[in-house]
Amino acid sequence: MTAGGWRRLAAIGLCLLAGPGAAAEPPQPAACPPGLPETTQCLRGRDANGAHILLARPADWNGGLVTHIFGGPRMAPPAPDTTDEDLLRYREFLDNGWAWASTSRRRAGFGIRRAAEDTLAARRIAEEALGPIRFSLLHGQSWGGAVAAKTIETLNEPDTEGRRPFQAALLTSGVLAGPSRAYDMRVDLRAAFQAICGTHPRPEEPQYPVTLGLPRGSQMARDDLMARYLACTGADLAPEARSPAQSQALSDLAAASRIPEWAIPGHLAWATTLFADIAWQMMDGRSAFGNATVRYRGTSNDTALNARIPRITPDPEAAARLAADGDPTGQIAIPVLTLHGIDDPTVFVEHQSAYRDTLTRANTAHLLVQVFTQEMEHGKLSGPIYAASAAALRDWAELRRQPTAADLRGRCDTLTTPATGPCRILPHYHPQPWHSRVNPR
Repeated sequence: MTAGGWRRLAAIGLCLLAGPGAAAEPPQPAACPPGLPETTQCLRGRDANGAHILLARPADWNGGLVTHIFGGPRMAPPAPDTTDEDLLRYREFLDNGWAWASTSRRRAGFGIRRAAEDTLAARRIAEEALGPIRFSLLHGQSWGGAVAAKTIETLNEPDTEGRRPFQAALLTSGVLAGPSRAYDMRVDLRAAFQAICGTHPRPEEPQYPVTLGLPRGSQMARDDLMARYLACTGADLAPEARSPAQSQALSDLAAASRIPEWAIPGHLAWATTLFADIAWQMMDGRSAFGNATVRYRGTSNDTALNARIPRITPDPEAAARLAADGDPTGQIAIPVLTLHGIDDPTVFVEHQSAYRDTLTRANTAHLLVQVFTQEMEHGKLSGPIYAASAAALRDWAELRRQPTAADLRGRCDTLTTPATGPCRILPHYHPQPWHSRVNPR
């Protein structure tokens, strides 16, 4: 064989060895994030793509593993401690005997399928490091819920013994409408902001379709963005201290985007950084989003706003690529439990209606239980609902005991202490359809 042939063969071998689950740096005992019990064993390593892996095992391990997917997507470069805060935030799993696995992901920013591959790698590395896993639960939070939904559809095939990498999935505050429509309200916010405020971009700055987030290679500090927003709306002032123009601008932005006034800053920031990441890192500068057919209503002058608002038609190829990357198809084969606060300002509860509709079309809605809480939190719901949900999912998968919202409320109440706060589950709540909350396209 020629030297070139040997090199090609070696390269193929390396690719095979570096498949999902390969560890470039096998996990080794390491310090846990401060605040966990001293009896917790933590391990840290890196997968074959360079993502940092964090594992944790409690002293009273029940043989179950929670593989956690954080939200965002975060724009900070991956680091060894990227998921430390997540382990602390959701330590209820550890406190109730579950082991933990999480990945920093190989790179910051969007990319649902890539994040799903990193998640599967973390799951397989965990079993190599911790030993046989008796039950494997996938937990996706916020945008991580979108990753989890795609993971269980595309990367959860059974092995030769019929065992899947994940036996059940818990999706909390999840972005489940699919990226092709999940950010429509942010598109509307950017378009309305430009029509009403005209400062993102300013007239003297490079002009671009607002669905691209920023011009190629540009960055914008959050303070700069907020200064533009506050100058236009006076949102940092008492209502009586705002000018009539500022009051009208704030009201019209909320009406056009259908985002509550107090939640606009966060969505405006994501409609800048996240849109730029998608446009320039995934779509070669083409817009996957648009608002060409939207009719905006409820503002102080709908006719005037609709006449001057920027109109963008999505690039068909970019839109298709975004949908292929992350839109759920509903093709699942394991139990899924979703949790969502009904007043979540970041990910509207109507995402759950969209997800149920997707599974209904795929004839898999019998594998879905949706539970809602009387909360307006996004990052963390109150009470021991996470441990209760994990236990309920294990019983569902292993004993075929499909839970109801009332069942979960009972489990949660038995775990509640003064320190954890009450369980706020609403057993009879059902969210409105997706387009009751988001301007239709």
